[in-house]
Amino acid sequence: MTNDAGFLSGGGAMGALIRAYEWAATPLGPPETWPQALRSAIDLCLHSSFPTAIYWGPELRLLYNDAWAPIPAERHPDALGRPGAEVWSEIWPIIAPQFQRVLDSGEGFAAFDQMLPMARGGRVEETWWTYSFTPIRSEDGTIAGVLNQGNEVTAHVRTQHALRESEGKFRGITNSVDQMIWSTLSDGFHDYYNDRWYEFTGVPAGSTDGEAWNDMFHPEDRERAWGVWRHSLETGETYHIEYRLKHHSGTYRWVLGRAQPVRDAKGDITRWFGSCTDIQEIVDAREVLARSRAELERQVAERTRERNRLWAMTNDLMGTAGLDGYLKAVNPAWTRMLGWSDAELLARPFSELVDKSDHAATADVVRRLSLGETVDGFVDHVFCKDGRLRTIMWSAVPEGALFYIVGRDITEQRNAEEALRQSQKMEAVGQLTGGLAHDFNNLLTGISGSLELLQTRVSQGRLGDVDRYVNAAQGAAKRAAALTHRLLAFSRRQTLDPKPTDVNRLVVGMEELVRRTIGPHVTLEVVAAGGLWSALVDPSQLENALLNLCINARDAMPDGGRITIETANKWMDERAAKERDLDPGQYLSLCVTDTGTGMTPEVIARAFDPFFTTKPIGQGTGLGLSMIYGFVRQSGGQVRIYSEIGAGTTMCLYLPRHYGAAEDVEAVPDLSGAPRADAGETVLIVDDEPTVRMLVIEVLEDLGYTAIEAADGAGGLKVLQSDVRIDLLVTDVGLPGGMNGRQLADAGRVLRPTLKVLFITGYAENAVLGHGYLDRDMQVLTKPFVMEALASRIRDLIAGS
Repeated sequence: MTNDAGFLSGGGAMGALIRAYEWAATPLGPPETWPQALRSAIDLCLHSSFPTAIYWGPELRLLYNDAWAPIPAERHPDALGRPGAEVWSEIWPIIAPQFQRVLDSGEGFAAFDQMLPMARGGRVEETWWTYSFTPIRSEDGTIAGVLNQGNEVTAHVRTQHALRESEGKFRGITNSVDQMIWSTLSDGFHDYYNDRWYEFTGVPAGSTDGEAWNDMFHPEDRERAWGVWRHSLETGETYHIEYRLKHHSGTYRWVLGRAQPVRDAKGDITRWFGSCTDIQEIVDAREVLARSRAELERQVAERTRERNRLWAMTNDLMGTAGLDGYLKAVNPAWTRMLGWSDAELLARPFSELVDKSDHAATADVVRRLSLGETVDGFVDHVFCKDGRLRTIMWSAVPEGALFYIVGRDITEQRNAEEALRQSQKMEAVGQLTGGLAHDFNNLLTGISGSLELLQTRVSQGRLGDVDRYVNAAQGAAKRAAALTHRLLAFSRRQTLDPKPTDVNRLVVGMEELVRRTIGPHVTLEVVAAGGLWSALVDPSQLENALLNLCINARDAMPDGGRITIETANKWMDERAAKERDLDPGQYLSLCVTDTGTGMTPEVIARAFDPFFTTKPIGQGTGLGLSMIYGFVRQSGGQVRIYSEIGAGTTMCLYLPRHYGAAEDVEAVPDLSGAPRADAGETVLIVDDEPTVRMLVIEVLEDLGYTAIEAADGAGGLKVLQSDVRIDLLVTDVGLPGGMNGRQLADAGRVLRPTLKVLFITGYAENAVLGHGYLDRDMQVLTKPFVMEALASRIRDLIAGS
């Protein structure tokens, strides 16, 4: 070993980079200390014009020449001196065993057309390479490194793949037709026959050459057939001839031989493609025609009359049209159905007869026809002369620059289908309202009955049972409110109070409640994803949804089992989003999985229908999953069911990611502890329901507020136009008299720019409330609400918190 580094001289740009590299900081050490084997290999590498690289040492650190530098692309020049596993991380599982084979055996290795999934330009793409690995031996005979030479052959491989695919398609096409297909080189030498040829002639596949045709021609046709073929070869004219060809049965059959030349860009013939079509039946027909021309003409005339009668009498629209966009011929049904004359129909582009909403689809049909594709079952809407639209289902077959069309009027059929759909909708509405009335009648019975008994006991002076009847009425009222929320959630009309929510924290907070609800015979497991994104949802509705899913999971496991609650971040690409009926983007999932009985496809299809349930009567309204579906869809997400009979069910909620931190949820104070009003603070209440105004005023006066009431928007506006002190406007959204609550609030803000507003509503009139976007110092409270929540919200708004 010498201590000079002269072996690194020259070598172009890579020689300079290698000389400048801090090798002392690597396991290879300074170049002056490199062993002779490495020196010789480097000298060979740098002075080679072929792409060459050296992988040296236990870590297979990389050195390479200028010709090899483009291979790592954007990793050059950072690849220099780094271990091969770091440079080629994406393909290392493929090439590492190849390296190891060379290191273990001491024998060279070569790969041809090796596919390597290589990262380029920020994405991984399939590439193909031909390369070799050659062991480099040190002075003591051990393998100290590997010499790599090779080239990318991606373009060549793709060309070969395309060629094989093209050849496969060609064979598939030629073998799918009834004709015998053959081809020759430019000199007439036959080099291809399709399967029909061998089936017809009976000769073994691959055994027919040009000379063998002599024995297949009928002796009387042989010379004529060769003469026409030689003439075509000499002149380039189309080959066209009828002759008799020996059939595998030993008989001769008449065939039509045709061939067309294929020319290159210079016009020179490079190949001939030909066909032989069995026309024995046609020849037989000629003989029949020769024997009885008059009879044949009579038959043809009769068939023509039949076609003409069909053309004239059918109610289907029949005709021909051109790829230029004009009708060429139409039958009388066009005039009978649409009112246009033949001249009017043929003088204008047929696109003018089609409704504009169908223009794009019609243009696509014409495009498909221009490619030779038959179109069947295409539906569009065609104008009658009086302006009415008819729904037509078309079939079209292309033929050169024309296509033949048949259209059937399905207007009445579609109307009948629409009537059926409307009937089904009304049936669903009837089922919905019937179930709702049944449940509400039960709840109203509990409320009205409790109030009656309460009135009786008070009149009797028997106050000991008052609390029991009050509690019963309140319980029934709360259940009625919950039922209403479920119904509104299903219809996506409930008022949500979306907040940035930490779903993991919500799940953990619900864990103890869920465990108590499902009982000790069911095991609960919570799998919370680390770094879970936050979601903009109504946390109380999400809690209800989670509890409902866990109760359903428990009921699906009567003999016990396991429930798993799992959260995860999901990035939906186009395909995944389309499968879940979502827009592509970032979502988080909340899934509940059970080990229960599972669901059939029929049950899954109806699972979100209102009042559909598989539970016995009295054990469920069937609104649980409908409520969950409506809430999640209203929140911009989706619900999906994954189930297998006997293997359990997974219910997944997909919620859009919220870019921001989650908020802490504060508990609502008890009404007795609600904050008191400051002296003179005044609240204007506008609601068309007297009972609601009475209850709100009672709460406000108990808390020390001055309350002013109005029954409609006009009355409320008069108060706002006065000089009375108003600290807060509490208004229903839906008000009579032509002015809704949002319009009242906006008018009040003009008069009093700092006016604070609390909307109270039974459902979310999103268009009125600004689709969820309210101005500063405006909030929404959903009916029915507890008085503690009303008092707390009023105090927060007035205090400006």
